[in-house]
Amino acid sequence: MTILSQVDLAQKLSLYFVAGTMNCASPASFKQILEQAVKGGITAFQFREKGTNSLTGEERFEAAKMAKELCRDFGVLFIVNDDLDLMEAVDADGLHVGQTDGDLGFIRQQTKNKILGVSAHTLAEAKDAVERGADYIGAGPIYLTATKPDAQEPVGTGIFKEFRANGINVPVVGIGGISMDNAAAVIKAGADGAAIISAISQSKDPDLTSRELLMKIKHAKRGM
Repeated sequence: MTILSQVDLAQKLSLYFVAGTMNCASPASFKQILEQAVKGGITAFQFREKGTNSLTGEERFEAAKMAKELCRDFGVLFIVNDDLDLMEAVDADGLHVGQTDGDLGFIRQQTKNKILGVSAHTLAEAKDAVERGADYIGAGPIYLTATKPDAQEPVGTGIFKEFRANGINVPVVGIGGISMDNAAAVIKAGADGAAIISAISQSKDPDLTSRELLMKIKHAKRGM
């Protein structure tokens, strides 16, 4: 069970920043970028510290702990990517997993009082995730993305309409290639939120970028 209603969770996922230290100019800049992003209005943050040059061990734990405390201070939802132990160690609000990150039934048992998000590339994957207890779906990649080298082919914004027409009623967040130019289109197409990586982590002004993205998303939601 999620600790939020579906309506509240959908709002909390509106501007969903996803990043780890390797997505930033340097590990040292990660804290500064996240500080600016939370001040700018991100509504959720996923600590995704995996891949080339990612932190491990105590350094990884300390980075996650710092991120969690920042998010808590600003009322930002804090999610850990694919690491049950780390989620528990820092008392995160939830966990996000992909299709190959373990047995979803077991993961749901271990996250009973936490939010569980699951990535889905197809309607079948989304249906299976919801049946197994996912609180929200991360759909994508919506557009071409260079952030994740092993990403599948883009599914396009039509996936949101397909999900809704086939009984996917939990919040759905679009991810993959989402930027200032297309975030509003993702919301208008039916997504509850937009997951952003490089548009914020590589921005010269993450605070301003986050403010502008949130404004676009809010306007798009009001226009639906």
